[in-house]
Order: sequence, then structure tokens, then C-alpha cells
Amino acid sequence: MSSHDVDLFVIGAGSGGVRGARIAASLGARVAVAEERFLGGTCVNVGCIPKKLFSYGAHARDDIEDARAYGWDVAEPTLDWPRLIANKDREIARLNGVYQRLLEGRGVEVMLGRATLEDAHTVAVTAPDGTVTRRTAEHVLVATGGSPVRPSFPGAELAMVSDEVFYLPKRPDRLLVIGGGYIAVEMAGIFQGYGAQVTLAYRGALFLRGFDRDVRTHLDAEMRHRGVDLRFHTEVASLTRRPDGAIDAVLTTGETLVVDAVLAAIGRAPNAKGLGLEAAGVELDERGAVRVDGRFRTSARSIYAVGDVIDRVQLTPVALAEAMIVAHNLFGEAKRTPDYEFIPSAVFSTPPVGTVGLTGGRSPRRGPGPRRRGGHLPLHLHAIEAHAHRASGEDPDEAGGRARHRPRGGRARGRPRRRRDRAGLRGGAEARRYQGPARQDHRHPPDGRRGAGDHA
Repeated sequence: MSSHDVDLFVIGAGSGGVRGARIAASLGARVAVAEERFLGGTCVNVGCIPKKLFSYGAHARDDIEDARAYGWDVAEPTLDWPRLIANKDREIARLNGVYQRLLEGRGVEVMLGRATLEDAHTVAVTAPDGTVTRRTAEHVLVATGGSPVRPSFPGAELAMVSDEVFYLPKRPDRLLVIGGGYIAVEMAGIFQGYGAQVTLAYRGALFLRGFDRDVRTHLDAEMRHRGVDLRFHTEVASLTRRPDGAIDAVLTTGETLVVDAVLAAIGRAPNAKGLGLEAAGVELDERGAVRVDGRFRTSARSIYAVGDVIDRVQLTPVALAEAMIVAHNLFGEAKRTPDYEFIPSAVFSTPPVGTVGLTGGRSPRRGPGPRRRGGHLPLHLHAIEAHAHRASGEDPDEAGGRARHRPRGGRARGRPRRRRDRAGLRGGAEARRYQGPARQDHRHPPDGRRGAGDHA
């Protein structure tokens, strides 16, 4: 029996922290977890969950339009934005309670407050009332996640970030979105679906860097077709509040846009400051992320870190997997290591994008396998029809999706347009994937920075 108060102290009760605490407790460890803000972290409160709820609602208008083509008489819809926010808040509060019960059901001590390391084995938790409670731990797991990066141009304080967008008291009629990653693209489509006039400004040549170019160009065309004003090679120079409450956004092209709100989705940074990591001997990298080895141990042997705070792949399922590895390695029998190859990625854009496997632009150039042309694997692009939209007069190819596959059984990626068609399109992609024996000798490490700047 350890002489410390607990076997594992987890700093941060987001997706990774909660999973690590639960698994460790199920393996017999004495566990405590501290959370400063809200149980569930970014994903549950200001990320994946509210984003998906908003996305489902934004697609409802399309469903209503399609219903008319199938003989339904549907009144012209009206939007009650405060009801949307209230329903979202109720669902998130329910999930917060679920996380609390999951932890307490495993015997995990839940401490609400800010946790800081006093040394490699001592954690001090400052409650909202100022009370400080200390716990000593054999091991510490840092799972504090990340936070949105705020811009630095003049007037940047007028722009909101993704943590704030889900609490807007009213839907802006005119929205400027800055950025070209997951969050920027998703929010542009969501607010356009809710009836806003949306402009997206991105400094690069095309958004979603790291995805197949044909996927990106298709999404570009579809978003423009739906009315989103895309401005590439464009940045914001300044923001100024007008007397009527609107915002003048001066672009680097010299143009001034008049908008009601600005969302800056330009990246996320690890939450590693103010935790006492340096005093405990934990090293950070040049981006401020916690350095870890292949099993998530930091430079302090008793301290581990997972999730966005280590800045590898900023996706919730990845943080869950990393936390499970730590828990099993510390308290289980099997020793595990992470595998970052072929991580599926889904973007709740309009239309949605989903990928997994090799990308057309990053196919391996070395090793045994199929014949290569110009150093790349031969890939075929296959269009999949979405029959559900034929009656509405939509182009069945554009309403559907496409799958890129390698001849003789390569890996496929589909990109369905609408959520209700996703299963059928995925089935078509999988059918092509299994045309022949799967090859396992052409795996490559994913681009860890792909989409990492804007992830929900």
C-alpha cells in the first residue's frame, strides 16, 4: 500500500481525465480528480456536443425543404434562438451530472477547484471559496486540455472565440468567421444553415489543410453554392465597433465588411500554464505543450500527461485512448503503447466530411506494395449517389458523396453530404474497400498538425 493519499491524482475532468480516472479506479487504484471549470471539459461543454446539436439544427431547414418534394405540406419555419440555447444548456447539464455519477460510482474523489503541483507528488486544490486542500499521490495525470487562441490585431477584443459562440443571446444576421480549420468551417456552415449571412476569411489558399485536395475543393464549391462567402488569402487587419453596435472588419485586401459578430477560430493552445509543472520538473516544448515519452510519462517520472495538453492529435477519441493506456500501464497487467495510424476524422461542415486512411497527397513512396505512378499509389475516385434527394431535384452526385480507394482492396474514404445518408454512403465505401485483400504494409504516421489548430 502506497504511503500517499491516493494512487492517482488527475488534474482536469475532461474526456481524457475522466476516462483515465474511471479506468484506474476500476483496476483498484485510489483516485482523485480536480476540475476548475466544468465536468466533461471542452468536448461536452463548449466543443463536440453543443457543436453537434447546433449542426443537427442547422440541417433541419434542408430536411423541411426536402419534405415538400415528398408530398408534405410544411409551413415556413421560424427560428427561436433562445429555445435552442436553453435546450442545449439542459442537455449539457444532464451530461455534467452523468460524468459526476460515473466518477463517484467508481469511488473517485471529485474535487472542484484549481489544482496546482507543489512538487512531483503533491497537488494543492483551491476551491472557489479560497479553501486549499492538498493531496499526495503516487502518480499524477495532467489532462487539462487546450483553449482557443485569441487574435492580436487592433480591436481583437471584439471577436469571440469558440468557447463563447454557444452562449450567444441571439443569432447574428451577419457573421465573419476567421480561420480555416475544423471549427471555422463547421461554424460557417452551421450559422449559414440557421439563416445568417456568413463570410469566412482564411489566410491560406484553401481550408482544411491536411485533407485530400479533392475533398477540400468539393467542400469549397458546395459552401459557395449554399451562399457562404469564402475569402482565401485574406486576413483581418482590424475590428472597430460602430455607433449602431455593428462591427467594421477591415481586411488585408483593403475591403471593409460590416458584420454583427466575429468568430476567431485560428487555433488552440495547450492549457499548461499556472499548473506548477516547472516546479515539479515537467518540461514543456516550444509551443507550451507538455513533453511526454511513448507511454505519456513526462520528464518527472511520477507525472503523466494526455490529450490536448500534449498537443499530438487534438481529438476527443485520441485523448480517451491515451488516458486508457496510462491507466492500464500503471495499474493493469498489460503494457500498452499508442498507435496514431489511420485515425478517422469527421468535420461537421455543410456538407459533412469524413476521412480515414491514406490521403491522396501523402501516399507512401517507399516499401513493398502495389505499383506506383510518379511515386504515388494509384487511387481511384468513385461517386456515390444519394437517392434520397432525387425527388427534390438535387444533383444525386453532389447530394451524395465520394470514396477514394486503391485498386485491389485499398483503404477507402467516403464523404457524405447529409447525416441521414451517412450510413448508406459509408456502406458503399466499405464495399469498395473490401474488393480485395487489405494491405497492411503502406501505413504512414498521420500529420499530427492536421486540423489541430481548430478542433472542437
